[in-house]
Amino acid sequence: MECCLHQPVDSHNVNEVINYLPSPLPVKHYDADTTEPISCSLQTLDELFSWKQTEAYPFNVAVVPLAAREPALSSCLQRTLVSHDMMGGYLDDRFVQGTAAEAPYAFYHWQHIDIFNYFTHNLVSIPPAVWTNAAHKHGVLVLGTFITEWSDGEATCEAFLREEELYCEVADKLVEMSRHYGFDGWLINIENTLSEVAVQKTPLFLRYLTNQMHERVPGSMVLWYDSVIENGELKWQNELNQSNRFWALLKGNLSIHRPAVTLPFVSSFCQGFGNAVYCKGKCETKRNWFNLSAQEIQPWYYHEQLDGHGWVRSRACPEDAWNGGCSLLLDGLIPATRTSAVCAKLFSLHVPLSNTLVSIVYKSSSEVTVSLELKITDAALRTDEQNRDVKLISVSPVLLHEEHELIRQFPHLHENKNTGWNIRYSKLDLQGCILREVCVNIQLIGEPCDTTFSCRMGEIMFLDIASLHEAPEMVQDFCISDIVWLRGAGASPHSTSCCLYLNATLQWGYPTELVRHFKVYWRQLKGPNPGMSAGEPVVVGRAYSKLYRITELAVLEPPGQLELLVEPVTWKGFQLPMSYWGRRSVSYSEID
Repeated sequence: MECCLHQPVDSHNVNEVINYLPSPLPVKHYDADTTEPISCSLQTLDELFSWKQTEAYPFNVAVVPLAAREPALSSCLQRTLVSHDMMGGYLDDRFVQGTAAEAPYAFYHWQHIDIFNYFTHNLVSIPPAVWTNAAHKHGVLVLGTFITEWSDGEATCEAFLREEELYCEVADKLVEMSRHYGFDGWLINIENTLSEVAVQKTPLFLRYLTNQMHERVPGSMVLWYDSVIENGELKWQNELNQSNRFWALLKGNLSIHRPAVTLPFVSSFCQGFGNAVYCKGKCETKRNWFNLSAQEIQPWYYHEQLDGHGWVRSRACPEDAWNGGCSLLLDGLIPATRTSAVCAKLFSLHVPLSNTLVSIVYKSSSEVTVSLELKITDAALRTDEQNRDVKLISVSPVLLHEEHELIRQFPHLHENKNTGWNIRYSKLDLQGCILREVCVNIQLIGEPCDTTFSCRMGEIMFLDIASLHEAPEMVQDFCISDIVWLRGAGASPHSTSCCLYLNATLQWGYPTELVRHFKVYWRQLKGPNPGMSAGEPVVVGRAYSKLYRITELAVLEPPGQLELLVEPVTWKGFQLPMSYWGRRSVSYSEID
């Protein structure tokens, strides 16, 4: 990627002379009309052989490393794989920065599975980065697919399996792709007949690919789909039946894993899509959207009976949220015979605790009170002991009052209170403990009677108190590249004017492990009217990596100047001063 057109390293300003030439960006990776970045597959062996890491598509690189998990995958004899075979693939999920979608396909039962395979019927299916990011947050491996089918597939297999040099080159390219794009291996799916020579070479190809993957991508995996038998005949061996695609029926037969993460642990229960984008309880953007990179660590979803006719369930609800696109709605019926609190489990985790600040954000019906219950184990237990169903100790944190020194010291922790949400803070000093379960207790108020209730969980946050005193980081090396100017109709349906649109790629440096996401803003500084004043920054979108493509941004006629800004939104909730943001201005004019 070319960096910072016409932009000296120490300059704050980019100078652009507008032209309306066709976009030089490859249409394979950028929408021809909008220059929006998109993910795609490889269709032929020639495409695979010509793929080079130095020319690879930067937007499809996953930015979330594979989280540790407990128990480790290597110690699990029973493993569950989900294969994504969704209408040919590369639908809403092909848009790297998300898209507007009313009914997107998303997955959020990550604690039940071990491996996610992105499957299409193209020769090489590279998992869109949004899927890899979401799976990795939950400790789930992601596999791409190499598939050959029918007569074309037979010809492909005969072409590369005829000699060692060719099948090794195919394997080497697959390994390079996995390393570069940040996913964890391959499903090899040959669904066509093979000649005797190809049958003999196939195990050698698989062994070489597996060895190279294990050597160059630690913890990686190569799977073979057994559709071809020993004599080269195409004969499917697997079977699916009505007892297994529904999670409510499956969950009793599945092993469960817990994401093993360090503090901070934060989740607003966002599933990566919704009909609005919320920020601290306020609607920031009102429109349908889909971006799995925005998906945060997912809670448990269930429906359970309570004392006969009582019940409790948990489900995602997009009607209101604290951050992202949805909240977690707990609702049910508490029977009159129930005298103890209803304990609703939110998460199974493996998080070492220290001196910790805990906050929950929620709304509840007036008939109940809500409190937090944590279940912990001793960190001194051996790994094999932690993997067993050991006895858990329940801890109920004591609430901090609003005038507590810790809360007064960090006023951002209790801002935006006029949103209808309750915000409660607790302090824990549990050195040497492992957090295993996060639950909320829902207790009926008043005389016992059959009572329906609801509790909307907006966010839960566990922060290492010592880290709150660390100095914030600044955005570094903010760069603008691949600028494309377009002329098009105005935004209003009745507009007769022709608007000027800016498209550009922004890139910057920042420790991604510190941020929830980045907010991208713009504002007009100058226009053709010399007397105009600078506007206020307006949100363009959210970035989940250190790379963002601005598309179809309507700007004033030349000559003009605008400013682009990038704000890191940290897990700690601090709003960083603008002096810590990335900022660049673009001056633009037409040819004299």
